[in-house]
Amino acid sequence: MKAALIILVHDPVPCTVKTGKVDFISEQESFAMRRQLLMHTRHITIDLDADKFLFVNESSDDDIWNRSIYLRRMQRGWGRGDIMMHAFETVFRMGYSKVVMICSDSIETETTHLIHAYDHLNNYDVVIGPAQEGGYYLIGMKKMQPLLFKYKAWNTPVLLQQTLDDIAQLRLTYHLQQVLNDVEEEKEKYLFKHRQ
Repeated sequence: MKAALIILVHDPVPCTVKTGKVDFISEQESFAMRRQLLMHTRHITIDLDADKFLFVNESSDDDIWNRSIYLRRMQRGWGRGDIMMHAFETVFRMGYSKVVMICSDSIETETTHLIHAYDHLNNYDVVIGPAQEGGYYLIGMKKMQPLLFKYKAWNTPVLLQQTLDDIAQLRLTYHLQQVLNDVEEEKEKYLFKHRQ
């Protein structure tokens, strides 16, 4: 089956990072640490046996991605659901039969999570990597399912359950992968710990 990976790349905007160890990280440090997350994403995906698509905003201009391996496409839509739906539609129109999506800041995601996702799509319609806070860090499917991206409370603890309810309504089969921590505070701690 023809497999594709979608990576949603967030804009490298500066942020104020607050953790128990530090009250403020400078704009320069913030950019450097976000870049480390992009490099982690590249590291876990570069050898994956799937065609790779970077969905970026106009302001995304990172030079860490090999353009012969990571094919760039523009994000389209209003809000996260529209952007994700457009990305899946774009890739499925190219003839792929297994499509998995992650974001560029999934700090606990490893290559094995991606490999297992494609393996599970041999037996299930949808695969989801649940996040501890109630959302998800990965979603994959064998055919386009627009309902999974509509009318969702993004960035809330009910997102995963809303998605599972839609999967049940559509009578699809699904597999839940390992639960990972995708809480923003934990990302900030990771960034602080691994800053150069």
